[in-house]
Amino acid sequence: MSSSGLPEPWTVRYSKSKSRQYFFNPQTKESQWEEPEGTDHAALKQYLVDHPLRVRCLHLLIKHKDSKRPASHRCDPITISKDEALEELSVYQHKIEQGEKFEELAKFRSDCSSFKRGGDLGFFASGDMQPPFEKAAFGLKVGQVSKPVETASGVHIIKRVA
Repeated sequence: MSSSGLPEPWTVRYSKSKSRQYFFNPQTKESQWEEPEGTDHAALKQYLVDHPLRVRCLHLLIKHKDSKRPASHRCDPITISKDEALEELSVYQHKIEQGEKFEELAKFRSDCSSFKRGGDLGFFASGDMQPPFEKAAFGLKVGQVSKPVETASGVHIIKRVA
């Protein structure tokens, strides 16, 4: 029995097309919607709390001149350096720590089109985002805000909301 509560070698995965979890046996390549026989239901439930298949996050992105696409609704072209972007991001992080609403700050400053939704990216699964962003997002607890995260898109702070 693995820490997921599933019998070996079963794993739990997420189906984007069906928007639900399923179970996969990598040895036989078998997949099924129902938990495999012998599953410890309580352990699986706890595993899914500790290792979510999807998370929902808000983010505040500040692009810099070396970003993948150094332009946004705010500025085209973006000319600030990565260090300047990180410095500015730290100001917003401090404001959040002082109690200002993440959503309002993202609406005001984020270079991502999600600024219109307060930085809300909706739910996403493993493999949907750039690896550093994903690693940070999945490492947060609900309500927690990340330290600055650098990706090809720029620098972010991330708040996990689900």
